[in-house]
Amino acid sequence: MHNFSNFLAGFIRNVPDFPKKGIMFKDITPLLADPGALALAVEFLAQPFRGKHIDIVVGAESRGFIFGTAVAQALAAGFVPIRKPGKLPAETKSITYELEYGTDTLEIHTDAIKPGQKVLMVDDLLATGGTMHACCELVKSLGGDIAGVAVLIELGFLNGREKLKDYNLLSIINYSE
Repeated sequence: MHNFSNFLAGFIRNVPDFPKKGIMFKDITPLLADPGALALAVEFLAQPFRGKHIDIVVGAESRGFIFGTAVAQALAAGFVPIRKPGKLPAETKSITYELEYGTDTLEIHTDAIKPGQKVLMVDDLLATGGTMHACCELVKSLGGDIAGVAVLIELGFLNGREKLKDYNLLSIINYSE
């Protein structure tokens, strides 16, 4: 898989100083625009979970929706979005979590996950792990059984994996610096 990971990494564009000075943003839009790269990325995210009886794939707003729905389709599973406050129309459960500077809040429909359902968490990028950890807490609070966490890109130097050490974590492309 290493050669294919390098192939996919070739579609990731580095954008310096976005969204703020000092950040090297990993832009996935060139990968999304290439049919072969997109299909390969989805296959790599889904493949380790085939035959694991995943009921639901969960993705967080907004890029988690892109890969989450594609992986759900590949696994013949349902998809559940986790959104920013005020975006979901029915009754929600929310979690507020710490960011580097301040806090953020995410919400899920209270009836989105049934107790005991096997859930795969999917996102485009793992940085510090705060958002994914909060998403996992929301799913667990509804009784979901988290079968794994799959991300396209891991910024390994930010140690987000530490916040997710209780889960089976798969990353396709890992940037160590």
